[in-house]
Amino acid sequence: MLTGLCALLTISLVVTAQRSPLNDYQRSKATELAHQSEENVKEEIRGDVHVCAKKCSDLLDCRSFDYNLKTLSCRLLPWTQNSPLVTMTKNVIYDVYQKKDYVRECVVGDGTTYRGMTSHTVKGKTCQHWRQKFPHDHKYFPNSQNGLHENYCRNPDKDAKGPWCYTTDKNVRFQSCGIKTCEEAVCLNCNGEDYRGSLDRTESGKECQRWDLQSPHSHPYNPEKYPDKHLDDNYCRNPDSSERPWCYTTDPKVEREYCEITKCIEKQRQQNLTIVSNCFMGRGEGYRGKASTTTSGIPCQNWDSQTPHKHRFNPEKYPCKGLEENYCRNPDGSEAPWCFTTNPNIRVAYCYQIKRCPDDVTDTGCYHGTGRPTMELPAGPGRGFRAATGLRKPMTFSSALERLYRKTTVGIQMVTVMAHGVTPRTPKHPLITAPSNLAMRGLQSI
Repeated sequence: MLTGLCALLTISLVVTAQRSPLNDYQRSKATELAHQSEENVKEEIRGDVHVCAKKCSDLLDCRSFDYNLKTLSCRLLPWTQNSPLVTMTKNVIYDVYQKKDYVRECVVGDGTTYRGMTSHTVKGKTCQHWRQKFPHDHKYFPNSQNGLHENYCRNPDKDAKGPWCYTTDKNVRFQSCGIKTCEEAVCLNCNGEDYRGSLDRTESGKECQRWDLQSPHSHPYNPEKYPDKHLDDNYCRNPDSSERPWCYTTDPKVEREYCEITKCIEKQRQQNLTIVSNCFMGRGEGYRGKASTTTSGIPCQNWDSQTPHKHRFNPEKYPCKGLEENYCRNPDGSEAPWCFTTNPNIRVAYCYQIKRCPDDVTDTGCYHGTGRPTMELPAGPGRGFRAATGLRKPMTFSSALERLYRKTTVGIQMVTVMAHGVTPRTPKHPLITAPSNLAMRGLQSI
């Protein structure tokens, strides 16, 4: 019996240890919180950012801290960006970490921990100050722990409807403030690739792991490498074109889970996407033409079919990706439009026969002096072009193309542009017909 209890305690400690104190904070990079009067700022604390987060969390009067990237120290602050006389200023030396409960514009659960500054009810009535007993007498009194500051909406009695307040209307004693939960504050559009909400819990209630941490789960989605994915703090995101936003969890036994986010009511459409039908731009995510064969002429498999290849790109689950019939599309942000093929031996292939839109073709560089080449091309257009390939000896165009194509599908795009728009012949190498990064497309699961 005692052995069993010790084992359970050990497991509990291990699971708890995976949670970083930074999970309670919202980070703003290269930013400093400036107050007109800084006499309340505590002395600097030496240590890493986790130590600072733990120190701030242990203090009731600490609401944020700025971390000095140069001295590796922090200052604990009793204010946030919403406090009076405080401004956020750009400063590359500092990163600011603010307690989520004070700056997040939504509530988690019943909103007991909400410390925002909303001070009116859902019907627009002004809240009564918690210190005052008029026009409504009540039993609550502010202290350092309950957060009953000013006349801000709070939930001291754990009301299931969330934060509320007494009103200044003598005929209406109290009213809900109508602050939305984080699940519904920002609705889900399409597959949520543009979701920027503040939900940090999965659909089963597990807390999300911060994207800038590699524990308890190591992963490739470093926010520094994917700035366009907005991998903020530990909020639910969709950086890999999954069915909907998800996150890695703080549970060592569960790597990742989807997040339950309310879908938008209005018609869904992918934002910042140019729709074209006779050519493709960028990576071709907006291509809606009717090309239905691969570069080598293999017919494409219908998106709503699971034969001969099973996959996850069900048109009903990806309503904004244009997965109609068997047309070439790019639902996952690959290099160009592609499709599953009807050949059982070739799972996927690109549709490079689709032309790139004329106004989307850009020069990749220039040459200096005599243009002494890093990689030599045949005589004619482009000879002497210096490319950042890192090759140590001259190569012919054909050999350079083959080597780059064997290494990465991005190489074919670079070399094609270097040859001034000359489209290479359809390669016969199996790795080129079915690029390696597409070989297992559709099998990814959460």
